[in-house]
Amino acid sequence: MMYNDANEKHNAERSIPFHPQKQPHYSCSLRAKNLKNIFSDCVDLETRTIFVGGSDSLMLHCFFIDGLISGTDASKNILCPLTDNARFGDVRSEAEAFDLALGGGVYGASAKPCRSTDEAVSAILNGFVLLVFDGLERALAFEARSSAQRSVEEPVSEQSLKGARDSFTETLRINTALVRRHLRNSALKFRATTLGRKSNTRVELAWIDGVANPSLIETLQNRLDALETDGLLTSSVVEAILSDTPRSPFPQFMLTERPDRFGMNLLEGRIGLLIDGLPLGWLLPATLPQQLRVPEDVSKHSFIASTLTLLRHLALLVAILFPALYVAVAMYHQEMIPVRLLLSVIESKQAVPFSTAAEVAGMLIAFELLQEAGLRLPPSVGETVSIIGALIVGQSAVEARVISPIAVIVVATAGIASFTIPNQDLGQALRLTRFALVLTAIAAGMFGIAAGCIVLLWHLCSLNSCGVAYLAPMADGGLRDYLHALTVAPRHRDKFRDPRLNTPDRRREK
Repeated sequence: MMYNDANEKHNAERSIPFHPQKQPHYSCSLRAKNLKNIFSDCVDLETRTIFVGGSDSLMLHCFFIDGLISGTDASKNILCPLTDNARFGDVRSEAEAFDLALGGGVYGASAKPCRSTDEAVSAILNGFVLLVFDGLERALAFEARSSAQRSVEEPVSEQSLKGARDSFTETLRINTALVRRHLRNSALKFRATTLGRKSNTRVELAWIDGVANPSLIETLQNRLDALETDGLLTSSVVEAILSDTPRSPFPQFMLTERPDRFGMNLLEGRIGLLIDGLPLGWLLPATLPQQLRVPEDVSKHSFIASTLTLLRHLALLVAILFPALYVAVAMYHQEMIPVRLLLSVIESKQAVPFSTAAEVAGMLIAFELLQEAGLRLPPSVGETVSIIGALIVGQSAVEARVISPIAVIVVATAGIASFTIPNQDLGQALRLTRFALVLTAIAAGMFGIAAGCIVLLWHLCSLNSCGVAYLAPMADGGLRDYLHALTVAPRHRDKFRDPRLNTPDRRREK
């Protein structure tokens, strides 16, 4: 979904009402002089003295942040009506001016009275034009936010094949509007809070009333309220409190940049989280099988979607086990290799000066370096680095007999398999797991791999995401639940939501 034009996008943003946020407490009275002291040394703060009705008998003070408000909207809808003699010419007191401006004398789409300095400061910092009435020690905040922001674009990391092509932006109100365009229901709720003593970042919980578990909503809200930090400019702080086991490298939440996927999971009974300034949405609870699903699974035929889901699970096993198995077999269990393949491996390694362990470990490190270089450089340069590193350097190393071709094949196959994982955070955790299993294979062969897999399985079984087992339904269900996690059932046969989410409304379809 794309906005048709700039006006539609601007109107969608302006339609969201202003809610005062938590700010540092100011004990001073709500006067223009005190606000100027609070914003001292802030060169982007603009102040103006406005003569109501065009005469010098009544004077108000106007405050706004340059760059956060639209100068055209502020002049046309707020300042011009205030100085209009026909509209405010008969006003003789600040109380009359306050009532008239609040009642419609000023054309601002949203007008909120501020009774404290905290509310006034919050309004200024959120793109409102503030009119201060010194005699009343009150103020009026009129919305005039600037429309200068990144437009809605197609998702980058989650390509859409048979779904919507809009993605979240850095503006929270546009993100909530995008979700509402997919879920046009008054049961869709957003609860706002502010995190960060210095950054005052807006954070909103999203859920569907009557579908989401109320106790889960309160649990997440309590976790957010308990967070004490100076700033929330990155997601790491929130992700730590959202995770039941923050020390685990495995993500216990789902991350998406697609509003349609965000809405799909809200319909399943999950809770969403949106953070102002970050073009992402967080979803909880999250299980490992769910993180291997993609939104297109529900758009395809069940047999095709099931096949692709099984392929992703197979790719997960290949990504973490294939290099370790090769190291174990080549170093300790050569009798497991067929004779012809063993002769081929021996022939390819005769002139290579490094051991199998050094080869695989070095190739894995080189693969990670190439991947990081491709991500950190501009797209055109990153593609060039990947071509040079993968083709030219790799082919030259094989021809120079520095590494064996079989080691290149093993590491490349594991790398390609890891790219099929939809969740990037999960993919990074699998990369660490792959290194750990290679080390256990170097130390003890197949016995080391078995011990490493037991530890990994124990760790995954011990994880929970908001009270839901991380390996559910495979860890706490029967054979039917296990098959349901690995396949996609036809839509007409999948009429109930996951019982582990404890949703008040279990039925998805009639």
